[in-house]
Amino acid sequence: MSVVLRRASRSDAEFLLELITGDDTREFLGGGVSQTLDDVLRDIDRSEREPERYGWLVAEVDGERVGSAAYEVVNERNRIVEGRRLAVHPRFRGRKLGDDIARAFQRLVLGELGFHRLEIQIYGFNERAVAHAERVGYVREGVKRRAYEKRGEWQDAVLFAMLQEELPH
Repeated sequence: MSVVLRRASRSDAEFLLELITGDDTREFLGGGVSQTLDDVLRDIDRSEREPERYGWLVAEVDGERVGSAAYEVVNERNRIVEGRRLAVHPRFRGRKLGDDIARAFQRLVLGELGFHRLEIQIYGFNERAVAHAERVGYVREGVKRRAYEKRGEWQDAVLFAMLQEELPH
């Protein structure tokens, strides 16, 4: 059972909307997440139009959609990309698919696409995601204190990164 990542298409829009707006997912994703079907379609179109700068990916196992991940270039000159929207559909949780999606995502972004640095930010209250990031090889680089308002109060963001040369072979 291996995870395959492919660029999202318009036919994935309803799956992605359900995934990122579910009650058990929405709270943990960053502020710029699509909230409507039109938002999702716009982001999918952007992923198809600007593949070198932005990508929204669907994760599949045996041809079945199980999750997603996304990237956006934040510094073109230095080949730095930010990872976003890594999520596993509730039907497939508890199988470590998040780890498999993250590793496939790292191989794609740092290996195939050739970016130098992959950065992620995780809400400080999301202890499961912090443990996940460490488990799949991201290096904790620091904390942005009280960076985002969530749950009616200011939350820290834990910063992680992986460099191209740190990608397991």
